[in-house]
Amino acid sequence: MLNDKLRPQTNKITGKIGEKIEIDPNIVTIIGLFISIFAGVMFASSNLVAGALFIILSGFCDMIDGAIARSQNRRTKFGGFLDSTCDRFADAAIIIGIMYSGFVDPILGALAIHSSLTVSYVRSRAEQEGIKCSVGIAERAERLLLIVVGSLIAAICGGSHTIMLFTIALLTVLSYITVFQRIYHVLMNLDD
Repeated sequence: MLNDKLRPQTNKITGKIGEKIEIDPNIVTIIGLFISIFAGVMFASSNLVAGALFIILSGFCDMIDGAIARSQNRRTKFGGFLDSTCDRFADAAIIIGIMYSGFVDPILGALAIHSSLTVSYVRSRAEQEGIKCSVGIAERAERLLLIVVGSLIAAICGGSHTIMLFTIALLTVLSYITVFQRIYHVLMNLDD
């Protein structure tokens, strides 16, 4: 949702950056994954600010890998597959770090991971049926932004477990709403 509205402006900016970077976009994707895993490690050690900052840095890598591929005509099916797969690992690593630190209980953490993975799965499955399915209120960018903002507010409030609990609960609810929005979208757009 937010992603689609900002995409044209960010593509112009990142496209100019992508033209100048002489590195394989798949390497940038892998670097972004390791940064996300490190964000999870920071959350696991209860360092909310560092966790949030590393999410922002990994998000930058996630934008730049695509910009490099587009601007240098290096888009490949494997690159898209790798990017999507790394995003799923990154999302899980971040939430596992938050769970490990005790900010949320394992049940809520598992639901947050499940809901995030299901949002992506539904889109992927819809696109296999030929239906563009980037709809919903909580795509990946919104979910990560929610974690960043929630983490920074929790850090300002002295490492508040309540704010982190609310953040992950909200992320989970919004993700499941997005799943149902996508299921409905597919239902309305199937030919059979």
